[in-house]
Amino acid sequence: MSDQTTDWLGEPGDGARPDPIRAARGHSKPALPRRFYTEAGFSEEAEGFRLTLDGRPANTPARNPLRLPSRALAERVAAEWAAQDTAIDPAQMPLTRLANTAIDGVTPRLAAVAADLCAYAGTDLVAYRAGDPERLVAAQAAAWDPILAWARDEFGARVILSEGVMHVEQPADTIQTLSTAVNAVTDPFRLAGLHTLTTLTGSLLIALAVLRGRLAPAEAWDAAHVDETYQAAVWGRDAEAEVRLAARRIEFEAAAAFVGVEG
Repeated sequence: MSDQTTDWLGEPGDGARPDPIRAARGHSKPALPRRFYTEAGFSEEAEGFRLTLDGRPANTPARNPLRLPSRALAERVAAEWAAQDTAIDPAQMPLTRLANTAIDGVTPRLAAVAADLCAYAGTDLVAYRAGDPERLVAAQAAAWDPILAWARDEFGARVILSEGVMHVEQPADTIQTLSTAVNAVTDPFRLAGLHTLTTLTGSLLIALAVLRGRLAPAEAWDAAHVDETYQAAVWGRDAEAEVRLAARRIEFEAAAAFVGVEG
């Protein structure tokens, strides 16, 4: 059995855990691993829904069980595996990658991931406004002011605005209340999704609005890209930038699926 196959399935009855550095290095090789299974599915267990490949329980690269918290998410992850051709291309498997992150990376370090997220409370995208042109100023206000109003109602968070890129210090109680909201997310899948939404948008408030159902993913994406939309309207669209943006949106939508999972 190849190293790639044992990384995902393990040897029958093998309780030993491999070197995670070797596993990670194997997944960074330019050559894509060949598809080694015929059928992808999942099995229901007490702890969740385990991905199966040809009926055998699958693992993450660190050899933890690749187990999803909901049937809907398990179906989508299994569909990613079923859609692979002769090779397994992780770039085409955003839900699987995020599941691996949640299981291997977030679960053992929940506090550190939450702390990283809390840092965004002081530098949120929606606090930094353009001074001109008026069209952009109006677009930012239309997209972001309702989010600020929601944050006041939902958390009691008062966000101070800044014009341009000059840093503005946010009130300590605002930082604290948003940090409390982050630390309340203890499910590793939801926290992984929240982290990805925040880092992709630069806005903890937008990410929390998705998590709490205030914004649909499409609304959140549009709110996070007001500036890009304006620039494209003025200067036209850049093909390379559009490709990068499309890739980021795929990651964004995968993260939105994770925060919507009922653990």
